[in-house]
Amino acid sequence: MTPRLVVVEIEKFFSTRAWFWTALLLAVVAAGAVAVMGLAAPYSDPPLPGIDTDQGVRAAVGVTALLAAVPALVGVVGMTSEYQHQTITPAFLAVPRRSPVVVAKVVAYAVIGAGYGVVAAAMVAASLAGSALVLDVPLGAGAPEIAGMLLRVVMAMTVYTMIGVGVGALVRHQLTAIAVLGGALYFLDQVLLVVPGVNTVYPYLPGGATAALTNFTLLAEQAGSETGLAMPDLLSPGAGAAVLAGYALAAVAVAVVLPVRRDVV
Repeated sequence: MTPRLVVVEIEKFFSTRAWFWTALLLAVVAAGAVAVMGLAAPYSDPPLPGIDTDQGVRAAVGVTALLAAVPALVGVVGMTSEYQHQTITPAFLAVPRRSPVVVAKVVAYAVIGAGYGVVAAAMVAASLAGSALVLDVPLGAGAPEIAGMLLRVVMAMTVYTMIGVGVGALVRHQLTAIAVLGGALYFLDQVLLVVPGVNTVYPYLPGGATAALTNFTLLAEQAGSETGLAMPDLLSPGAGAAVLAGYALAAVAVAVVLPVRRDVV
């Protein structure tokens, strides 16, 4: 891999307007979700912790991690579109080995995922500040603590983008890959969370590891309250980061090994 290959991949990504609309969608949804969490918390039934508490701030920031599927889908589309439009073939033919091309794509999309994470984090910070101003309450966490939470959201979105590239390398058909990724992130994790005896694996799934990293326990608490089941303890934030790093490494391995071994011409 060379820096030039990474730059080429990033330039390719920004060659269409899709990146802008995706960033705009992510920004609007992130800001809206935090605003709803912040403004509606006192009026919910049962009441949710307000943003004037540490728990409320963590919940408002943590819900943004659910949007990590957006950059993950960007990674899927970025990889599968190469096969769909056969643009990966001339790229492979132009270099002596395939692996540098694929590694460059993974690195480029990690940077892109981090960029989306920064967009989401900025909107979350603005929405938190705006909600606190409207409610005339102080935020329940200090600026350094909130910055740390937002940094972990950026980390999660970076990893999910890399996972998306890996899924795109594994499942070349774009719609199928999107369905597989969406089902795994939004369906499988939540189903396993409420299955007795099986939910012990939840902390080690991407959703559970992300919840641990961002200290977002709201979904698990609600699932336990509605089902009466004992919910598994989440990992520590550091352990959650380690698990997500493992998924990122696995995604990189899949993204590099499969295109190298498969015939694309």
